[in-house]
Amino acid sequence: MNTSAATTSDHWIATPKGRLFARCWQPSAPTDDCAPIVLLHDSLGSIQLWRSFPAALAAGTGRQVIAYDRLGFGQSDPRTDDIGTGFIEEEAAVYFPLVLRHFGLEHFVAMGHSVGGGMAVHCAARHADACRALITVAAQAFVEDRTRAGIIEAKASFQQEPSFARLRQYHGDKARWVLDAWTETWLSPAFAPWSLDEVLPLVRCPALVVHGGDDEYGSTRQPERIASLLGGPAKLAILPGVRHVPHREKESTVVDRIATFLATALPPRHTSD
Repeated sequence: MNTSAATTSDHWIATPKGRLFARCWQPSAPTDDCAPIVLLHDSLGSIQLWRSFPAALAAGTGRQVIAYDRLGFGQSDPRTDDIGTGFIEEEAAVYFPLVLRHFGLEHFVAMGHSVGGGMAVHCAARHADACRALITVAAQAFVEDRTRAGIIEAKASFQQEPSFARLRQYHGDKARWVLDAWTETWLSPAFAPWSLDEVLPLVRCPALVVHGGDDEYGSTRQPERIASLLGGPAKLAILPGVRHVPHREKESTVVDRIATFLATALPPRHTSD
């Protein structure tokens, strides 16, 4: 796969609480359908941690790909507040619209990894007229025992300096806040009842639900719940032997699945979006 076919540009997006850092990958041979794919990262994620995937996705689909560091993550400005239990819905309501406005997007494809998948679901529901398709990768639909066990294990591993140093590599001085925002929120009793059950039926666009068969943060009950409750047509893709980061473990496979899905669900349009 020729990932060099995409050129990049960096952007800063103003919000009431600080600036977001964003990056855009532009394919050399764009598809007739011009709805870009907007990526939402996971609980410890950033633009850098998408690694080669956005370029591969742009080249493989012929679509512009946009990723941004959520406030407090990566190169975006820091935050020190408690994100609270409503942070997933908040991303779709407060910050995502500013990304759409900055890039002038009238239509988009929402794609998220892990908790970013839940955010993508909320984006697809809240911005239903603009969202042409939804893609979730290793997303959680509710808090299950495997999710909590995986987080507890990860929290313990980050007590070791080498592991925490790797986190600092991507988030700098924000690393402790990033880690605590993930572990303390998801492990709190107040967050235990959280689910996507109410918002999933509000999503009417076509959806691709990707999940690793050996995901350490969620059993296949997670994607099955997502696919069954979505209000539009959904395609479920369980990847055997794959853990929580399918787009890194099986990059070419995931790009091919997405490209095929979009080509089928969103056939080329010969007029402007």
